[in-house]
Amino acid sequence: MKIYTKTGDKGTTALYGGTRVPKYHIRIESYGTVDELNSYLGLIRDQEIDIETKELLMHIQERLFTLGAILATDPEKEKLKNGKERLNIPKIDEEDVQLLENKIDLDLITLIFSVKDPCLHNGSGFIISQNRGLR
Repeated sequence: MKIYTKTGDKGTTALYGGTRVPKYHIRIESYGTVDELNSYLGLIRDQEIDIETKELLMHIQERLFTLGAILATDPEKEKLKNGKERLNIPKIDEEDVQLLENKIDLDLITLIFSVKDPCLHNGSGFIISQNRGLR
């Protein structure tokens, strides 16, 4: 089995549904950025942190996978010819947004501003140092 297709050799790539777009297209950049954030959250989740935070991060990662799938799908091809949705996945809804906003308001802001040393000294310091811009 090959892991390359050679279909992108001319500077384009396919969205889910088959539409070809330039590799610099905003959708490609966007879902790449979402994927990068998801990777960082996975690294943080792998640290020795409390189970509630791990569960929250898992929930956020699941929603980021949904967001990535939405971004990777051509809006004109969201519906199949039979009328069904191309993406048969749970959607991001107001409850997801509210959960995240509540956690930001109650927990994360307090955590960020209570950290005396924003670097983890166990080899993962680069993770938390990304948050210095929040101060």
